[in-house]
Amino acid sequence: MPNTQHLGELTPRQAWQMLQDDTRAVLVDIRSAMEFLFVGHPAGSVHIAWIDEPDWTVNPHFVTEVRKLLLGGVVCDGEEGCAPVILICRSGKRSKEAGKALLEAGLKNVYHVDSGFEGELDEHHHRSTMNGWRHDGLPWEQC
Repeated sequence: MPNTQHLGELTPRQAWQMLQDDTRAVLVDIRSAMEFLFVGHPAGSVHIAWIDEPDWTVNPHFVTEVRKLLLGGVVCDGEEGCAPVILICRSGKRSKEAGKALLEAGLKNVYHVDSGFEGELDEHHHRSTMNGWRHDGLPWEQC
């Protein structure tokens, strides 16, 4: 039976605050390996691609990989609830899809960063000028 829980939506600053407030929270960067490595990624994030090269199809092991990250998805208890899983992509679209897949697989306490790492395109077709993790000056690194 599909999980009817709602996918939480966070601004980059709300996501950062949740990571500071709950040490169990994990930030999963779901972009492609090239984006993660060469564009940069939030400091401390874990990379699990939702869609990746060379075929650009949905990763059939995505849910399993997230469950492994969460010790099999059993990091829930009666007092604390389930560890928050926060997903981030470039602009918030892929993370929304991936979050819904996690909820349908039975995971709980799943969120996505609404404007992603780079944010929306501005009138000049540039990112990181209006919103997003980098725009907000949150910690990030680049390989």
